[in-house]
Amino acid sequence: QVQLVESGGGLVQPGGALRLSCVASGSISSIYAMGWYRQAPGKQRELVAGLTSSGSTNYADSVKGRFTISRENSKNTVYLQMNSLKPEDTAVYYCNADGVVPGNPHIEYWGQGTLVTVSE
Repeated sequence: QVQLVESGGGLVQPGGALRLSCVASGSISSIYAMGWYRQAPGKQRELVAGLTSSGSTNYADSVKGRFTISRENSKNTVYLQMNSLKPEDTAVYYCNADGVVPGNPHIEYWGQGTLVTVSE
């Protein structure tokens, strides 16, 4: 089992910045990729940024050039640096981890979510 705990959400003005953190605990060695998703009111959950164990990253087109995903292995933490925030970035942001366990080549873990509100 893997537990994910997010932090760093809050209220920010348009053009501002926030950094989200996701701390992983438990069977961390089973994780091969992590990412950040978001879900805005009335919309489906969407991938914002992904990071594989080899260091490859991918981003949603809407956040390219503004958001950066990174990790700090010594702290079992993945970050999402969000710059030049826009009102349309308002959403609950979820940390996600993809892992493998005996008998299941793909299992997903989710954090509880952290709310980001971009508004005047």
